[in-house]
Amino acid sequence: MSRLVIVSNRVAVPGENRAGGLAVALRAALEEQGGLWFGWSGKTVREASGALHEQVEGGIRYVTMDLNKRDHDAYYNGFANRTLWPLLHFRLDLVDYTRETREGYRRVNAMFAEKLAPLLREDDTLWIHDYHMIPLAALLRERGIGCRMGFFLHVPMPSPDLVAAMPDHARLFSTLYAYDLVGFQTQRDVERFQGYVRLFGGGRVLGEGVLEAPGGRLLRAAAFPIGIDTPQIARQAAAAMSKPAVRDLRRSLFPRQLAIGVDRLDYSKGLPERFRGFERYLERHAGERGSLTYLQIAPVSRGEVGEYQQLRNELEQIAGHINGNHAEPDWTPLRYVNRNFAHATLTGFYRLARIGLVTPLRDGMNLVAKEYVAAQDPEDPGVLVLSLLAGAAREMQQALMVNPHDLDGVADAIATASNMPKTQRIERWREMMGHLERHDIHAWRRNFLEALVFAPDLPETRGKT
Repeated sequence: MSRLVIVSNRVAVPGENRAGGLAVALRAALEEQGGLWFGWSGKTVREASGALHEQVEGGIRYVTMDLNKRDHDAYYNGFANRTLWPLLHFRLDLVDYTRETREGYRRVNAMFAEKLAPLLREDDTLWIHDYHMIPLAALLRERGIGCRMGFFLHVPMPSPDLVAAMPDHARLFSTLYAYDLVGFQTQRDVERFQGYVRLFGGGRVLGEGVLEAPGGRLLRAAAFPIGIDTPQIARQAAAAMSKPAVRDLRRSLFPRQLAIGVDRLDYSKGLPERFRGFERYLERHAGERGSLTYLQIAPVSRGEVGEYQQLRNELEQIAGHINGNHAEPDWTPLRYVNRNFAHATLTGFYRLARIGLVTPLRDGMNLVAKEYVAAQDPEDPGVLVLSLLAGAAREMQQALMVNPHDLDGVADAIATASNMPKTQRIERWREMMGHLERHDIHAWRRNFLEALVFAPDLPETRGKT
């Protein structure tokens, strides 16, 4: 069995509290095959970028690299999060087209390649993650690395016309041809990538998921919808019911139902639209007044970026407006909280909630939707209200599907969920839970790595980009 090498922007090094489902799955894969996990250290330093740190635990070698503030600002805060993030989430109006950050992104990826290349072996299997590292394989090929390489994009792939609106788009997106396998969250993402290759990328689609780059190199593209650690979430949620924070929330709600949303504070999550959809519910279904409390947990992220500051201000204004118009002395309709909670506590909140509101304007997958379902009480489950524009919608057809821009539709879905009979709730939940159990996070990583092994194997074209 070849050694597995994983590359990601952040590394779940031993001793750090980064025990999310993805980190658990990647670590399990490394433990099975033996391997190396490489990425940014999370540190910004005053001196030059490039210092390496190494830890070894359980047969896994963790190697991380420091970045100085200039490089971090250009690569991460700049091009990755102010150019690629909005572009990949269909928000051309928010894309920063600054050339300096584009060059900084490539410079830092080249530095990653320079430091990683000496650590690689010819028979390694290399798995690179997400939009921070798109050009890494091509940069490694330039340095003579010929091992098998796969890439997984955790966020959406936009339509070809949107990608082509980015200056110098071909220089970046053609580097995906250096991979043997490019993985996406949904089949629709695969189709959009194939459309880009055919229309703007100079390549050909030879068959379903088999592509030919302009130089003749073959690669595969396929969908691998990411899952969660389903049994662990279910156990965690059941155990969380005895936690003080969960008990306090239940006590504060009684006898009202709870609707919950948990999202990073980001414009892709559709939070202003969700708030207004909830307000429309209060207006359209006045007979249910006082029967439901909506708790939105939205930890601040990228708080130094202007667009996120504006979003936070907007949400505070909408929340104040809703509560000012609809609250009673003993009832606040919308509870809006900008802080983190431990994951184990969140799963308890999910279990308490009759309704899970997951209504992003665009999302690669959205694991909150899956975690909400996995956390439910099998005897009395809640109802998931899910955006049609989340990747999870392709898998979770038993949710109440909504267009997040349709405020009346969101309002009516909340009312339907709050009044759904228990037998129907159980039936819908069982279908979704069965899918989550079959397609969990471990099945996801096994499926990807097996597909990478059987990706087009053409040694004579392996080094071409």
